[in-house]
Amino acid sequence: MCGVLGMVAFEPVNQLLYDGLQVLQHRGQDAAGIVTAEGEMLHMHKDTGMVRDVFRTRDMRNLVGNAGIAHVRYPTAGNAGSSAEAQPFYVNSPFGIVLAHNGNLTNPEELEANLCRRYLRHINTGSDSEVLLNVLASELQHVIGSRSKLEVGDVFDAVASLNRQVRGAYGVVALIAGYGMLAFRDPHGIRPLVLGKSTDEAGRTAYMVSSESIVFPGLGYELVRDIAPGEAVFIGFNGEFHSRQCAEAPRLLPCLFEYVYFARPDSVMNGVSVYQARLDMGVTLAEKVKRSLRADEIDVVMPIPDTSRPSALQLAMHLGKPYREGLIKNRYIGRTFIMPGQATRKKSVRQKLNPIDSEFAGKSILLVDDSIVRGTTSREIVEMVRAAGARKVYFASAAPEVRYPNVYGIDMPTRAELIANGRSAEQIAAEISADGVVFQDLDDLENVVRALNPAIEGFDSSCFNGCYATGDIDEGYLKRLSDRPKGSSTAPAGQMEHSIRVDSLRE
Repeated sequence: MCGVLGMVAFEPVNQLLYDGLQVLQHRGQDAAGIVTAEGEMLHMHKDTGMVRDVFRTRDMRNLVGNAGIAHVRYPTAGNAGSSAEAQPFYVNSPFGIVLAHNGNLTNPEELEANLCRRYLRHINTGSDSEVLLNVLASELQHVIGSRSKLEVGDVFDAVASLNRQVRGAYGVVALIAGYGMLAFRDPHGIRPLVLGKSTDEAGRTAYMVSSESIVFPGLGYELVRDIAPGEAVFIGFNGEFHSRQCAEAPRLLPCLFEYVYFARPDSVMNGVSVYQARLDMGVTLAEKVKRSLRADEIDVVMPIPDTSRPSALQLAMHLGKPYREGLIKNRYIGRTFIMPGQATRKKSVRQKLNPIDSEFAGKSILLVDDSIVRGTTSREIVEMVRAAGARKVYFASAAPEVRYPNVYGIDMPTRAELIANGRSAEQIAAEISADGVVFQDLDDLENVVRALNPAIEGFDSSCFNGCYATGDIDEGYLKRLSDRPKGSSTAPAGQMEHSIRVDSLRE
């Protein structure tokens, strides 16, 4: 669940890309990278860590050019903590291409075997993003053949061929040295990708592509639209805009978990206000609470900050109960769900949240969270609230039970990690030491989001119902995934910074 950003402008883009990555930091805290284009030269800097730690003044000075792409990494495949797998990735042929990818492929082994056998390409990391880059490069080489100049139609033909081979979820931004910026989205639209623009005083239009629309206002850009499932856009370094549908049967099936947790509430994604969706989740969850618990036993409704606040506020209103903020968040601790490793997540819960004892003493509390995934955070919070003096602790989740692995870019790949796997709500309550647990119904959650944009045909709700949008996931696949150790790459850590001279065979 990474964040990608790309832009073609008529001014230096290094500071804009950095500022945009800061806004997208919630989508990945493992690594960050920026590549800028200056004529035939590509300038790159990337490393592990938060955006503010990866880039220094000297790094920014070297990132010259009026176009660039950027990435924040949330590791789901490959070796977390290695700068070798920080993005963007680079290949020098044809022309020189850098690529940043949000999502996860479901057939990387098959693709890599074909690349090695047919195109004699070498994949040097465990990242499926490097595989995706090499598929794109191979298809571009195949399309242009012996020609030395790249046409816009060639780019779209290459993406169309890629879409026929690649399965999984992907929102992609890429630079082709000497030509322009490419962005494309998987045919199911699982991962988000939005287009923005800005017009200067001379009437020239600059373009930006991002994982979320929240990047645009602070940088002086306006949201144009979502990039459609299967669509590719190409913006030349001269500012010319081109787009084409590159999938044979595209369908809009966005990831439902984006609306529950990952996206910032001030984003508009697939035509849906994330904030409004979360407010409406609170209304339907309140109805479920009424059916499942005795409302007169609840003294106060309290969110687990930050994502659940809109849902908790509406839930409290519809139950007619007081809304209180009793858990104070340390904003300098990262999002625990996307931290690598169970021990790290558990330790971070106590560092991240601190209770106000007076808000809990002698009261029956209904805690509201966006979801319960592994249960580690929930259990720690319930114990913390009881220690603060709560008489009873109930727990409400704005999302349904997470019972199945996610294979499209969310780090919950094995059933053994999921607290809801094989357990009822009563058993889950016992596991997290709560007096009761209430989960949102899946139909209600899907209807809430679809009501805000009826054009959405369906959702990737696979972590809730086990139905995978790409149609290629079976029990054998899930078993292989659970048996495979995480992080097969042995690349050494350490920052990467270099400029790449590209001889793009031009007439």
